[in-house]
Amino acid sequence: MNNIFSNIHIPHLHILLLLGLALFGGTVGGRFFQKLRIPQVVGYIAIGIIIGESGLKIIDHETIKSLEPFSYFALGLIGFMIGGELRKDVLIKQGRQFINILLFEGIGSFIAVSLLVSVVGTWLLGDWKIACSLGLLLGAISSATAPAATTEVLREYKTRGPLTRMVLGIVAMDDALALLLFALASSIAGVLSGRMQENALRIFTHPIYEIGLSILIGILSGLILDRLIQKYSEKQRILAFSLGTVLLVLGLAVTIHVDMLLAVMTLGVVITNSISRKGEETFKILEGFTPPIYVLFFVLVGAKLNISHMTLPVILLAVVYLIGRSAGKMLGANLGARVSGAAESVKKYLPLCLFSQAGVAVGLSILASNYFPGEISNAIVVIITSTVFILELIGPFFVKLAVTRAKEVGLNITEEDFLYSTKTKDVMDKNPPLVYENTPLDEIIILFTETANLYYPVINQNKELTGIISVDSIKNTLTEADTGLLLAADLAEPSVTTISEESMLSEAKQILDKYNLECLPVVSADRKIAGFIERRILDKLISTKIIELQKRAETL
Repeated sequence: MNNIFSNIHIPHLHILLLLGLALFGGTVGGRFFQKLRIPQVVGYIAIGIIIGESGLKIIDHETIKSLEPFSYFALGLIGFMIGGELRKDVLIKQGRQFINILLFEGIGSFIAVSLLVSVVGTWLLGDWKIACSLGLLLGAISSATAPAATTEVLREYKTRGPLTRMVLGIVAMDDALALLLFALASSIAGVLSGRMQENALRIFTHPIYEIGLSILIGILSGLILDRLIQKYSEKQRILAFSLGTVLLVLGLAVTIHVDMLLAVMTLGVVITNSISRKGEETFKILEGFTPPIYVLFFVLVGAKLNISHMTLPVILLAVVYLIGRSAGKMLGANLGARVSGAAESVKKYLPLCLFSQAGVAVGLSILASNYFPGEISNAIVVIITSTVFILELIGPFFVKLAVTRAKEVGLNITEEDFLYSTKTKDVMDKNPPLVYENTPLDEIIILFTETANLYYPVINQNKELTGIISVDSIKNTLTEADTGLLLAADLAEPSVTTISEESMLSEAKQILDKYNLECLPVVSADRKIAGFIERRILDKLISTKIIELQKRAETL
């Protein structure tokens, strides 16, 4: 016993305890916020803020730093799933719209933030060169949009339609645009500040190399993963290969200092557009694995947000940054949508979906602080950290508002979603053809010819279920010599099991599969028949519902 406990390290217990607290607290917080009709992701982040550096400091900076690889993994899964939404037919059909809107919203925020921060910064700091350098760098960083919080809202509300497709396309691609704009801004800021003249060419060319190599890694790894999932059919192997490939891509990208998010997005694009039909199955398998990973990720995002050490000039510049970024993004997205002839819902509501900002922006701010140490470094890190704090909280609200007004909520449900969100009483046959125990065979046959049912619940005088008659049992009975005296009680077979009308449809489906049944009686608390479910009718209803929602999304 002593040997067992001697091998347990307290720091490991501490991190495990914190992970448990983060996952449990984040799930409860997300559910609480969902009850308030607020996106769950805000609840995750709020719990992180409470237990993190801006709150109770239960999770300290050292712990957050040690869990950074986990955050990379979660971000990698998010990027992979986003890439899976960029199908070839959508890119061909709407590629021009994606590019136009991307350029307008990205460059719009870049210009707005650069001009506003430069003007206000000159007044506050008294040095126009420092102010312009700061403005250019913040302008470039402002063009980045965080995919994680945005896509989490889309996933939570099961959205589908032109607005959802456009949002996914934009957040997937503006990472690359932010890198290019940052290269341009760094070059000009280096000349203005006199710090980076000798390296200006390298700073400008490095992001091009970074983007190109990220895409190459994603393509090559995607081709390898595609071959692997074609070879195997077991879900466990597909999950293991997919997670392994995502981790390998992330690790390689971090090791050689290229954009890991762009690399895993490219991996997702390759898999979703592969010839293999297992691409879609791969994403479905991963969807079942990712929810707890996402919860922990957003709790850690909230935990590391720290808004201390802010001076008045920096606070004012942060406000200017928020105003410039929001205005530039909104006006640019709207103008880009109009120029490219996008759907009306995209013109109206896309500007509301581009507020969130996190990982890429923080990463670029740290990069800028390394390139430009001193006054510029401190201002950029504090401004981006504090505004990310605000944008990560308000962004999901506006995404939810946009997709709700665009009428795209609930149009992307799967069979599993439908089963777990629907009660048995909502789909059962509430008026099935009932057969009393003393009904003679000839009347049963007449009932059989007048209805399309294959199974009939048999009840007593109190309407309590006593058995089931099937069409097959009637056919078999008719081949016997003497059938004139047979009653329903003689033909009925005992019901294997029943289900409550308040049970979820998922439970009904599990019972049908477990006992290999073709029908399932639905009974009330006092055992009286309340309804009836036939498997063939249920399967048709589910497929019809999903097709109906898909068609509705296509007509938006």
